[in-house]
Amino acid sequence: MRYLCAGSGPALILLHGLLGYSFSWRFTIPALAREATIYAPDMLGAGFSDRPSELDCTFRGCARRVLAFADQVGLSSFNLLGTSHGGAVAMTAAISAEQNRVSKLILVAPVNPWSAHGKRVTRFLSSELVSTVFLGLAPHAKFAHSCVLRRLYGDPGRIAPGTLEGYSRPFEKPGGLEYGLRILSTWNKDLEDLESCLPKIRNLPTLIIWGERDRAVDPASARSLQDYFQNARLVTFDGVGHLPYEETPERFNQAIVAYLREEN
Repeated sequence: MRYLCAGSGPALILLHGLLGYSFSWRFTIPALAREATIYAPDMLGAGFSDRPSELDCTFRGCARRVLAFADQVGLSSFNLLGTSHGGAVAMTAAISAEQNRVSKLILVAPVNPWSAHGKRVTRFLSSELVSTVFLGLAPHAKFAHSCVLRRLYGDPGRIAPGTLEGYSRPFEKPGGLEYGLRILSTWNKDLEDLESCLPKIRNLPTLIIWGERDRAVDPASARSLQDYFQNARLVTFDGVGHLPYEETPERFNQAIVAYLREEN
C-alpha cells in the first residue's frame, strides 16, 4: 500500500474517494501537517498501490485494511477523515475499531444510506452490461474522467491546472476500473449494513462537511446523517460541489484545522 506521510502531532489518516488517491490531498496535506502527522494512503486497488486480483472490496473489507494500515505504521489511536466512498469506509472503520481508537471523525460528503441518487446510479453502473461497456472504454479513461471531474465541481472554472492529468495517471495501470466496479457491486448491501451499525459510533465526535452543489452525494442527506450522532457538526460550503478540498482548499483546510484544535 503506497502512502504519503508528513507533519508531526496527533495522527490523522486521510481516505480518498472512489476515483481518487493520495493526489486528492495535495492542497490539504501542507496545511494540516502543521497540526498533525498526516497519513494519506492509496487504498489497495487504487492509485499506485498494488491491485490484487482477489480483494474484498466491501466497505468492511476496505475498513479492515485501514485498521491494518494503522497497525503497520504503529498508530494506537488516530483521527480519521474520509471523503465520498472513503467517508463510508471511515465510518465502517470507526465502527470496527477498538473503543476510543478513533478519536475524531471527519466526513466530507460521505456516501451514506440516505442519498437516494447514489443508490440509483450504483444500480445502473454495477449492471453486467454497463460494466462491460465501462471496461471497454478503459483506453479512453482520460476523456471520461474529464467529464466526471467537471460534474463534481460546483464551478468547473475552479479546476486547477494538472488536476485531470493527476487523477487520470493511475488509470494508465491495468485494473483501476475493475476495482471501482467491484466496489459498486456490493454498494447498496454495504449501505444497509452501515446504517444498521451506525449507532455503535453515536458518541464519536464528528465533523461533517458538504458542498451545497454536490451532484454525487445528495447534500440533503447530510441532516439525516448528522442526526445519527450526538456530537456532530455540519459545515456547508455555498457554491461548492463534491470536492471542497479541491475547489476551495483554503476554506476546507481552515475548517479542519479549527476542528482538530478543539477539545473533545
